[in-house]
Amino acid sequence: MVPMPDPHDPGHEAAAELAAPAEEAARRPLRLRGGEVRVGTASWTDPTMTAPGVFYPTGANSAEDRLRFYAEQFPVVEVDATYYALPREQQSRLWAERTPDGFVFDIKAHALMTGQPTEVKRLPKSIREELPEKLAEKPRIYGKDLPAELYDRAWEYFKEGVEPLRQAGKLGAVFVQFPRWVFPSNESREQILDARRRLGEVQLAVEFRHGSWFNEKNAERTLKFLDENRIPYVMVDEPQGFKSSVPPVVTVTSPDLAVVRFHGRNVENWEKKNIQPSERFRYLYDEDELADWAPRVAAVAEKTKSTHVLMNNCFSNYGTTNARQLAALLRELER
Repeated sequence: MVPMPDPHDPGHEAAAELAAPAEEAARRPLRLRGGEVRVGTASWTDPTMTAPGVFYPTGANSAEDRLRFYAEQFPVVEVDATYYALPREQQSRLWAERTPDGFVFDIKAHALMTGQPTEVKRLPKSIREELPEKLAEKPRIYGKDLPAELYDRAWEYFKEGVEPLRQAGKLGAVFVQFPRWVFPSNESREQILDARRRLGEVQLAVEFRHGSWFNEKNAERTLKFLDENRIPYVMVDEPQGFKSSVPPVVTVTSPDLAVVRFHGRNVENWEKKNIQPSERFRYLYDEDELADWAPRVAAVAEKTKSTHVLMNNCFSNYGTTNARQLAALLRELER
């Protein structure tokens, strides 16, 4: 069972104290030191977020109502569902139709595209029907298990699925998020370049899930590789102290886009197994923690055309509260 938010927890208190100017600050993109900055959350559909009285107004009960309301509050959102199921053109078309001009969707790459397993039953019928018998019988498979033509088709299906957003000018970037077992190597770097080739005109951004990419041996090489290939690096704020922990490296590796994702600092749950994702990211940043990031985001905005800042602490109203707070802090720096 998904835990429901407690109306007496700190997130609700913070939201209640949030001034109207902070809400207003988050509604539109900022112009900060010559660059555009959009602040939003990494979900608009988490069950703890859609629970009554948390974020959405009374009556916003359908997927359409919630997306329309969210898009009035923030200019960008991250789509998480595409990691689990390849996107469909019809769904993307509806997202484009239900959001105002200028709104942007960042899309998570599907699991098969990043070396992670996916449930066979969630693959499109056209791919499932052509799976070799041994693969079709498995509950989960990896991209490396697929025949080359089916692996290619999965990528094409993904691209076709997000094409309505791209045509509408509402597709930000595809987040290619590699798992913890992908370490820095020539093979891994080639995997990134292969993803870029396959996506073609669709912008990608890369997020690493293991700190070895930025240890003393590999940090310089990692950043040089991304910079030379003009591939946006997804900066992260996340719990530290684990072998997998990625440090909060602030850098710009593309003149077109930079991304910052806030995972929270819930050390206790970060690597705990068999828990709901909302519990892993259950962390409400305080204003001092966000204030430390505001000048960093401003420095990033000075070096790239567009910066996306996404709160992935999507438990209850934690993400929306912190997004509004950070937007207000950035608005104070706006020039």
